[in-house]
Amino acid sequence: MKESVDVMANELNLPELTFRGMILGMILTGIFTASNVYLGLKVGLTFSSSIPAAVISMAVLRMFAKSNILENNMVQTQVSAAGTLSAVIFIIPGLLMSGYWTEFPLWQTFMICLCGGVLGVLFSIPLRRAMVVHSDLAYPEGKAAAEILKAGSASHNNDNAAEQSDSGLKEIGLGGIIAGGVSLCTSGFRLLAGDVQWAFSIGKAVFNLTAGLSLALFGAGYLIGLAGGIAMLVGMILAWGVFTPYFTTIIPPKEGMDLVSFASSVWSSKVRFIGTGTIGIAALWTFLTLLKPVISGIKELIANASRSASEKSTHRMDTDLSLKAMSVVFGLVLIGLFITIYSFVAAAGFSSGTTIGFTILGTIVVLIISFLVAAACGYMAGLVGSSSSPISGIGLLGIIITSIIILIAGSSEGIFADPNGKRFAIAFAIFITSIILATATISNDNLQDLKTGLLVGATPWKQQVALIIGCVFGACAIAPVLNLLYQAYGFTGAFPRPGMDPSQAMAAPQANLMTTIAQGIFNNNVDWTLIEVGIGIGIAAIIINSLLHRTNPSWSLPPLAVGMGIYLPPSADEPLVVGAIVAYFVHKYLKNRAQHRDLAAAKDYIEQHERRGVLFASGMIVGESIIGVIVAGIIVVSVTSGGSDNPLALVGKSFSSTASWLGILVCIAAMIYFVRRTIADRLNNK
Repeated sequence: MKESVDVMANELNLPELTFRGMILGMILTGIFTASNVYLGLKVGLTFSSSIPAAVISMAVLRMFAKSNILENNMVQTQVSAAGTLSAVIFIIPGLLMSGYWTEFPLWQTFMICLCGGVLGVLFSIPLRRAMVVHSDLAYPEGKAAAEILKAGSASHNNDNAAEQSDSGLKEIGLGGIIAGGVSLCTSGFRLLAGDVQWAFSIGKAVFNLTAGLSLALFGAGYLIGLAGGIAMLVGMILAWGVFTPYFTTIIPPKEGMDLVSFASSVWSSKVRFIGTGTIGIAALWTFLTLLKPVISGIKELIANASRSASEKSTHRMDTDLSLKAMSVVFGLVLIGLFITIYSFVAAAGFSSGTTIGFTILGTIVVLIISFLVAAACGYMAGLVGSSSSPISGIGLLGIIITSIIILIAGSSEGIFADPNGKRFAIAFAIFITSIILATATISNDNLQDLKTGLLVGATPWKQQVALIIGCVFGACAIAPVLNLLYQAYGFTGAFPRPGMDPSQAMAAPQANLMTTIAQGIFNNNVDWTLIEVGIGIGIAAIIINSLLHRTNPSWSLPPLAVGMGIYLPPSADEPLVVGAIVAYFVHKYLKNRAQHRDLAAAKDYIEQHERRGVLFASGMIVGESIIGVIVAGIIVVSVTSGGSDNPLALVGKSFSSTASWLGILVCIAAMIYFVRRTIADRLNNK
């Protein structure tokens, strides 16, 4: 479907950054950040707050006079930054798990989030033209948010687009109701399974098949395109058809472990590291391919800064933060970063020379690696969306690279002669990677938001300001929420008080894994072979992608998507792949059916139906996201008041088999309805 920019917003200079919008954004930031921190620590998953924030903003601000699409866009931009920043919890609890911290120091935790987040905004600014304006990357959640904002705005303004908007809102609403209802029955009532897994063995090899039943991910897959979907399918086949069966032949299962659990444990402990290697080399290749347009973007920023006011004619929709403003913000962040790292190193009690040396080293590592991951994460968000991007995989790469650098530096300084030296080095690697991961999460979100802004006619520099504001509010919220949850439940392997119930501890699975890896590197017991195999696969994918592109410019096999197919759980991969394949066949069917029309009519016919599919898919993302927020809030209230962590559950574990079959049937029925509605020539919208 051809992307269109909102005409009204493009032509008129509407209010964007407003006081009421920032206040609403601040309130939503607190709610979404707390929910994301809780879910991330509990089960290792976070949700994108962009689309729910857009929907809530439209509902609230339309009660005020002269609210507009760009104001709503700024609210969702601000809130999405704060909600995304909460992914820093994928690593920072490792400082307690390693025994180095006994609580989260408020100001240091705040500075980790703030400095990393603002760096993510600054580093992704030169990428905007290359990866958003002049790119065919899908940015599924960015497009979905734009469609929602445009549909809601046209209806609200009651202009000539209102009739078309009403139809669009019906598609979004219907998709939202269906996906939201399924999500409520899945994550809330537990009547439907979120995924279904089967396992079987051939000899000693165990094969695991998983069907993910998320309609939101199916909708995102519909938006990402066939190339990304096929690449992820290749990664899935490698992970579950080759590597997992191989490792199950050489690793004995634990006593009493069923085949599904055995295969999943092997994938988690072995195969995921192969995916990390693939993502790592693909991320490096992505950065190298983007280096030329990034340099061009930087040159353009410098050229704009050197022009006089009378010479500047850049349209507001192509105007980033000025070089002067970026330099001031970067200087402040650099000072804050240096002070924060210095305070952490100084607490270890080293000599002043060693303290300064490690502070400078840490600052340089943060700046260089953060710039690299900004490009990689922006590209991943463009491929599969912010929610599905393997941010924890970037965290794994960060902890590996940072630990190796600190290991080399520590050996030359002789700090490991001190019994506490290794303990400090592990904690320092986690601390530095926490800042890098904060940068990664914001870069992952920033370009998605800028894609939304491009489609609705927003001013980029104002969005970048909103993102920085979101980072400030998010950083303020994360530290106290982390301390609250730690004091209430503790983390696996780390408790604030003796005698606490381990069964109530927050698992923080990614932080646990990254802490284990850091300890393994400093104790020299990491299996590097797995990462090397992943690098080899990534190189092969890069070569195949280049050959395909030379054969036909429209063909591709994105190497990063292959790595994500290996690294992400199949419950996330499978619906994305199915959605991408369905989109291809729907387009092919519509194209064949439009052949008897003239060229203009055929093009209009295809675009009209595909827009319907995009809106319905966007609605599915909206519905599941909002229900996820609501259920998360109910869970937080229930658990903090001493209740169940499944307060809405209507059935027990004995219902799991029935829930699996019901989940499959409902999900298939919803997908069939989606396809039939997308290709139908006439609709009954009653």
